[in-house]
Amino acid sequence: MNIYNTVPYFLLNYKPSERFLKHYHEKFSQHFKEYFLYHCKNADEKIKNAIQKYPSKMSEIKESSGKIGSLIQQVVLTYRQKYNVEFTKDVHIIVGAYGSNAFTHRQIIPEVTFCLEKLSSNDKHLKVIIAHEFGHTLHNILSDQEGMDWSKVQWFHPFTALFQEGCATYFSEQVADADKSVYFLYDDNGEEWLRFAEENKNDIITTFLDDINKRAQPEIIHEWFSINGGSNFGFTRLGYFIGYNVIQILIEKYQEKEAVTLWKESTFNKEIENVLLELT
Repeated sequence: MNIYNTVPYFLLNYKPSERFLKHYHEKFSQHFKEYFLYHCKNADEKIKNAIQKYPSKMSEIKESSGKIGSLIQQVVLTYRQKYNVEFTKDVHIIVGAYGSNAFTHRQIIPEVTFCLEKLSSNDKHLKVIIAHEFGHTLHNILSDQEGMDWSKVQWFHPFTALFQEGCATYFSEQVADADKSVYFLYDDNGEEWLRFAEENKNDIITTFLDDINKRAQPEIIHEWFSINGGSNFGFTRLGYFIGYNVIQILIEKYQEKEAVTLWKESTFNKEIENVLLELT
């Protein structure tokens, strides 16, 4: 596993201009490719706005850059010891333009990118989001070991997203210690979000099931899993909370290994639907 941190170059050479940012993106183009393909819509506009936002975030970016490498190694070591897996794919650390905060690449065993301008520099917060993203990678490694036929995965089905985010959130809880809301929001501002989700769990899940029957899949993914969604209840990414509750039920029913690899079964969608109905 190689960790490529482009941030020291950014910090050393930064100038508040689109010209510099274009140079930075081109110099490290292999580290930005996935970001600009899938994780930074309306990039030109975002880049212009980012120049206004960077100054207030610069000290935190510097702090995060100085420690994220060692935090990644800590999380990876803990996962390796707990699950007997090896992480071999590249890790990319960038300063983005206020698109995604972190993501796994569109690969079976994926690379990971962290975007420091969107992340808290608090050690606990960083460890949780590192554990979440590597939790996605771990999930795919364990599934691959169990003979997953990747060609049959319905990648854009909301149940798949629900399952993936539920598993990654569950895994992060196993290796990083934090308040419960941090596992969903990656900062200290999630208490209201979590309280709302827990107090309105039935309504949230019922509305999600209604959306499954009424709305197109891309709309559902945007509403329930995107930081730009949340029109139903005024809170974004409630799909993560639903997914976390689903995986808890599945682990009680099947134990951990079988539960987290359930998506290899032909009955997967029906199983998820049944659990959602059970939770309402």
